[in-house]
Amino acid sequence: MVNTIDMQDMRYLNLFGKITRVSTRFCFKYNEAIMFCVPKQLLSRAIGETGKNLKQMHNILGKRIRVIPLPDGIHHAKQFIEAVVNPVTFKDLEVKDNEMILTAGSQSKAALIGRNRRRFLEMQKIVRDFFKKEYKIV
Repeated sequence: MVNTIDMQDMRYLNLFGKITRVSTRFCFKYNEAIMFCVPKQLLSRAIGETGKNLKQMHNILGKRIRVIPLPDGIHHAKQFIEAVVNPVTFKDLEVKDNEMILTAGSQSKAALIGRNRRRFLEMQKIVRDFFKKEYKIV
């Protein structure tokens, strides 16, 4: 899964663990939000009652916080990527030998790529870290 954790990510993970009482090793940034991956059965515990844990972290960090389910392998890649890019939608995700090809309409494609290809590069790093594959948008 994720290869390296820098000091800032370590701080985020420690804060997340203290507030939610859920331990995780998976934290990354996408579209100016901090995303934490937790096992599916601990998702509601991590979010808290009426989202109080996420609100508390948002107040401390001043950034959007999202909690998504941890993928159980390559066969859950589509659900994982849908959760990361939500609310942007795409048509299909095709997994080949060593690449993932995402098919999207013109509006969604623009939103997935982002200004100066920033979101595309962020997602490329996430896919490489979690699934060890290259990421392309068609």
